[in-house]
Amino acid sequence: MNAFRRLRAVRVHQVASRQLEAGRLQTEPAWYRVVAAIPPTTSLVRTLPVQQKDHKPWTKTHRPRNLFMPQKIVYPEDRLRAQFYKDHPWELARPRILVENDGADSKAWDWSTMRQRGKGLDGESVVQRQMWLMEDNPDLTEQAAYDLARKEFYNLRMHEDVERRVAAEEALMVGSRFGKSYLELGVEMEDKALEAWRDSATADILRRRQRSAFAVSEFVDEAEAEEQAAVDETAVVAPESVVPV
Repeated sequence: MNAFRRLRAVRVHQVASRQLEAGRLQTEPAWYRVVAAIPPTTSLVRTLPVQQKDHKPWTKTHRPRNLFMPQKIVYPEDRLRAQFYKDHPWELARPRILVENDGADSKAWDWSTMRQRGKGLDGESVVQRQMWLMEDNPDLTEQAAYDLARKEFYNLRMHEDVERRVAAEEALMVGSRFGKSYLELGVEMEDKALEAWRDSATADILRRRQRSAFAVSEFVDEAEAEEQAAVDETAVVAPESVVPV
């Protein structure tokens, strides 16, 4: 019975074909033609995937786990990339251009220098430059290569900031007018949020005061009504209690 259950997936196309001929299925399933073109395997032997890392040998106390699961692919740049973005988290907020000319632009890049034609300066530039320094200088440690790459990165970033400021000043000199900066837009949005909060808070305070005044007025009215009722009862009872002389 177990062997039959294991082979049911292999014969799924045959079963679907018979049901279509018998009229039990009115239309072909979405997977029908795909399974016909690429039938499932008939081998019941599970093969081990490519091992990306060494597993400990089998012992009496240890048995390898997840042997049939795909192994995690790890690249040397992953550790360097994680270290850079850990030290520079705001670099992740910078916009990046992912469009390439032919899909193989990286093959034409030469990381003997930090700046590359057609590629913006970002954290990946530091990672690739660090890798190149480590490969070109085997005696250079990872931390030393990281420091050299960061120094070049900081210098180029400062040059970019200076070029940007100079370009803006030149544009202003010839009559250009720029819109509001991101900082000014953020301040305006913050002011609007504060004004909305102030209005809602003021309205809430007024509602609370009105509810408190209404509750006090009701309490006073009830007290006055009770006093008036007591006075009326006294006025009615007093003449009957008076004994004539």
